[in-house]
Amino acid sequence: MPRTCEWGRMTPMTQRILILGIGNPLMTDEGVGVRVAELLMGGYEFPEGVEVVDAGTMGLGIINLFRDRDLVIVVDAVDNSGHEPGTVVLMTPEELAPAQVMHSLHDVRFVNVLEAAALTGVEPQAICVGIQIASMEQWVTELTPAVEEALPSAVAAVLDILAAQGVEPRPVEGGTVDADIIAAIRTRARMPEA
Repeated sequence: MPRTCEWGRMTPMTQRILILGIGNPLMTDEGVGVRVAELLMGGYEFPEGVEVVDAGTMGLGIINLFRDRDLVIVVDAVDNSGHEPGTVVLMTPEELAPAQVMHSLHDVRFVNVLEAAALTGVEPQAICVGIQIASMEQWVTELTPAVEEALPSAVAAVLDILAAQGVEPRPVEGGTVDADIIAAIRTRARMPEA
C-alpha cells in the first residue's frame, strides 16, 4: 500500500522530491498536468534533489523515477471531482484514483503505479494536485479558458507543497511564469497591476 504524505516537513538537506506532470497535451484539458510541469521547468530554478518531469501519459515505466525519492508530487487532470472546471484540489493518490482521467482499459492509475513500485521496495510519499477539467476533445492542444486560468493556482499549489517541505525554488528572471502573480496567489495578496 503506498504511503501518503501527511504534508509534514522533511529535512530539507536530505529530501529528494520528484514533481510529475501527467497528461496527454493532445486532448484539451487532459494535458494540464504537463502544462504545469512546463511552467515550473521554465519559470523556476530548483535546488539539488528536486526534479520536475513531464511524465506524459505515465504508465508503469515511470516506476524507475521513484527510486531514492522521499516525496512524489503529481499534477494531473481530474474529472467528476464535484468541483467547477479549473478548480485545483489537493488529493491523496487514493482520492485521485476515481477522478483520474482514463482513456482505455490499458491506462494505469497513479495509485496502481505506486502499488507496483512498493512491490519492488520503492515507497515514496505522494501528494496529488488535481485540476478539474472542462473538456477532453481529441487533437486539440489548447486548454479550455477555465483550466488555462487555473494554471497559476496549480503552480502555486505545487510551490506551497514544496514550501511545507522547506523548499523554495527561485523564480527565473524572464521565465515562463509571472512570479509576482504566483506569489500573490500563494499569500492571497492583491494581484499586481498589469
